[in-house]
Amino acid sequence: MGLFDTIRTVLGTSAEADATREADPEDLFGMSTAYVTMEADLGFSSVDAAALCFSGVDSTDFEAAVDDVEAILRAGEEETGTTFEVREDSHGWEWVVLRDDDPEDLVTSIHFAADEFVERGYGSRLLAAVFGFERDSGERAYWIYSFRRGAYYPFAPKRGNERAQRLEFKLDSVLDGELSIEDDESYWYPMWPDRDGGHPWE
Repeated sequence: MGLFDTIRTVLGTSAEADATREADPEDLFGMSTAYVTMEADLGFSSVDAAALCFSGVDSTDFEAAVDDVEAILRAGEEETGTTFEVREDSHGWEWVVLRDDDPEDLVTSIHFAADEFVERGYGSRLLAAVFGFERDSGERAYWIYSFRRGAYYPFAPKRGNERAQRLEFKLDSVLDGELSIEDDESYWYPMWPDRDGGHPWE
């Protein structure tokens, strides 16, 4: 089993035993205030994008569910200006990628998408919601919400598939109490991008 197969498994694709509860999209709204704290206290601004990661099912019903998610997001484009695309990466993950310079709109749109999957009976296919941040220096950090674990965790990648662990612990200490953070660090799984310098959904 390769590295990314392992991550897919432990993040949720087949890790039923690790799930602490059913996926609850309402948890995503905690990110609304976290955006403010990330900028005010840590100097991290939104990268104006966020994404919902899920594992697909080879069935016409699931394809219809994805179509419904797209229809909901398309209906909201005119009102919020949030654009989106649905794509699959080289590791086999599927993504709904959203772009908007208003963090509130990103949170709301990801919630709508996740909630539709749950309503259609596919909450178990939801893996993670990923929210990106960046400093003026180019340093990046992400908050990843694991639907299986019902908690957030920080991910601060460096070039060469290394992690800025000191920064991750700093994020943990500052946002603890504001976000429901995974207290078992062994579940802080990385989500590496397809290309060096890209976002996890790229």
